[in-house]
Amino acid sequence: MIEIIKITKSAEGREIKLFGDIKTPFDKTILIIGVFHGEEPQGKELIETYLENLIYNGENRVLFIPCLNPDGYNRNKRQNSNGVDLNRNFPTKNWILADNPEYFGGKEPASEIETKFMIEIIEEYKPDVILSLHAPYKVVNYDGPAEKIAEKISEIIGYPTSNDIGYPTPGSFGNYCGVERNIPTITLELDEEKTIEELKKPIWKIFDYLLG
Repeated sequence: MIEIIKITKSAEGREIKLFGDIKTPFDKTILIIGVFHGEEPQGKELIETYLENLIYNGENRVLFIPCLNPDGYNRNKRQNSNGVDLNRNFPTKNWILADNPEYFGGKEPASEIETKFMIEIIEEYKPDVILSLHAPYKVVNYDGPAEKIAEKISEIIGYPTSNDIGYPTPGSFGNYCGVERNIPTITLELDEEKTIEELKKPIWKIFDYLLG
């Protein structure tokens, strides 16, 4: 049974929910995340509709965060309500105090509620595989030992794989989890021109593949 197992609130008081099926015993823990960036809303609806239709009896422990950045989602803005790009706010070795406000990673690493929440989840549940849904680059980006997983996802959705998004990402979630913690981490950049209905079939197939 999938239910809310952890919850926090954003700076503006919106709930950020972790849904999960806490199994004992279990083989692996799979974490799927939507809406790091508020103007990339696809993950929220895809995860929520998947959960509405999910009857899960697999051997893995499954975790979902439909919307990590509800304040940015409410504004249709990349950053959270403090103007921080959450995907640059993680305490990585390459974190920098960015000059570009679009990619501002906070005044210090892990300064944001949302980032702290993610770190708590990583430390508490120790996921074996992580998938985060973004847009719009149509690529299966991966960090850490995730090449084979990325190739399978590429087969399903038809996007190329890459372990380099093409520009520096200091303080990113992929660096934090994949590079520095060796957790297979997929950043799936969706086609923003596709409707949710068009994306459902391949994305749900990817979810099914990861959940096992």
